[in-house]
Amino acid sequence: MTRADLTRIPVVKTLLVNRWPQFILRAIALAGFVLAILAGMAGTPVGSRNFAIVFVWIAWWALLILTAVPLFGRGWCTICPIPMAGEWLQQGNLLGPNGKRHGWGLGRKWPKSLRNIWLQNGGFALLALFSAVVLTQPKVTAVILTIFLFLAVGASLVFERRAFCRYLCPVGGFIGLYSQAAPLELRVRDTAVCATHAEKTCYTGSADGYGCPWGVFPGGLVKNSNCGLCLECLRTCPRDNIAIQIRPIGADLNVVRGRKMDEAFKGFIMLGSAIVYAAVMLGPWGWLKMTAYSVGSAPWWAYVTTFLAVVFGLLPGLFWLAAWAGSRQRRGRRAVRRRFIAHAYALVPLGLAAWIAFSLSFVFANASYIWAVISDPFGWGWDLLGTAAAPWTPYLTQFTPFLQTLALVGGLAWASQTARRTAAEKPGETAVPIILFSFMVTVGLLWLLVG
Repeated sequence: MTRADLTRIPVVKTLLVNRWPQFILRAIALAGFVLAILAGMAGTPVGSRNFAIVFVWIAWWALLILTAVPLFGRGWCTICPIPMAGEWLQQGNLLGPNGKRHGWGLGRKWPKSLRNIWLQNGGFALLALFSAVVLTQPKVTAVILTIFLFLAVGASLVFERRAFCRYLCPVGGFIGLYSQAAPLELRVRDTAVCATHAEKTCYTGSADGYGCPWGVFPGGLVKNSNCGLCLECLRTCPRDNIAIQIRPIGADLNVVRGRKMDEAFKGFIMLGSAIVYAAVMLGPWGWLKMTAYSVGSAPWWAYVTTFLAVVFGLLPGLFWLAAWAGSRQRRGRRAVRRRFIAHAYALVPLGLAAWIAFSLSFVFANASYIWAVISDPFGWGWDLLGTAAAPWTPYLTQFTPFLQTLALVGGLAWASQTARRTAAEKPGETAVPIILFSFMVTVGLLWLLVG
């Protein structure tokens, strides 16, 4: 499949270069973000009647996992409201450059030793430990959103560009991981054109736009995970060399350049979290769900220990054995480590399928809560749109097991194909152990989710 360049379509290029469409969408998202914080702090503690829970963990989550990430990759980052306030302070302007710098901030460079996603990995794992209360208690959700906002503002005032998005945001970490599977990418059309352009305005900025907020030189971009689709390079390239393209799905998964251990472990954290969430939220063990809710108790600490052992020990350990078993050079630890990292990208489609299947289990069942909440976001008895009394009505639940099975089996097939392609890079290597690992995970998820 050849790539289709969407920015060759004049109306698409105009909409993307113009700042107003993006600004309007971000402003709407920011209004929803602020409303979620206010509702969480001041509204009803009943999660199903509070805007913070319903719109963040049902509506937004469904949009993200079922649509935005699989189809648009980093598309959510294009309109994410979290960095907006800090960015306005940093840049001293609400829209494009105004020719003068009046922004606030120290503009320091992010520490070189932390230019990876280990902090994002740790942040997501920390959130996952408290997931049971975060997903059900409005005040906890509001506190988490407020922390995100203050971290983003703080990072913008101390460091240059979007340091929070690139190195700290837990949400950005998993979106970046799974964006590698998406059929949409931003790339340069011709790297030779970049080589002859001395000013590199896509990175440094110009009167038309800011230098890449993510600190990426587009001419060297090979994977979606490193690009936040902020569109600034599209505005600042004077040679019309930036393209947003439709490409074969999963095109990044077998890109050799840019494979890293931190990104590999993100795959284990996301897959392990999906498995644990499925067991806690949907499994038949009521005691396990109560344990996850009992934050600070002795059983909860046992739950934390088990979670960390599964995510950082059991899954990577079994996968290391699979990489060792399939490697031609089993005696070289470095060689096995390289194959471990390379094959870990098979976890991207496997993990994405797991999250889709998990999300289907509660999104369809609980989506009808949206109608009541849009009329009464705080649970104070309002009826703004006449839908406050809308009853809870599960949607499409008869199709959910079929869709979950389709997602999981499709993820297994995709992961197996990725593993085979990775194994083909080294003569004599086999993908069978990695495929067996993926098969075992899929069977476990089918048992937990479909029954």
